[in-house]
Amino acid sequence: MSVIRSTDARRTETPNAVMTTHASPTQGGTGLAMWRVEMQPARSGPRHAMDTEQVWTFLTGSAVVDLNGEELTLTAGDTLVLPADTPRRLHTTEGFTAVVASPAPSTAHNLDSGDKVAPPWIV
Repeated sequence: MSVIRSTDARRTETPNAVMTTHASPTQGGTGLAMWRVEMQPARSGPRHAMDTEQVWTFLTGSAVVDLNGEELTLTAGDTLVLPADTPRRLHTTEGFTAVVASPAPSTAHNLDSGDKVAPPWIV
């Protein structure tokens, strides 16, 4: 059993959001990562696909998720299961906080630039 203290949570900032890793393979876990996403108002993430499924539970605020061309609106209390290898992009007007879980490690594929990267909050 591992205990990850709040003071040991790993914080990663991007231009669009702040991810706080609570568990991952390099932080007390094995094959599962869990992190909190905080996105400020009027932000959009990149158009990308992940090679693993993700489960997002929205705690506050709201977001619109473009999931392979279908727009879904999520608000506090909603849970979204994002399938692997499916194009997605998140937008928010008011901002949101969500908790996310995913198998780890996983790779993000930026569909505009073609870049592939292992997000640091999942490793």
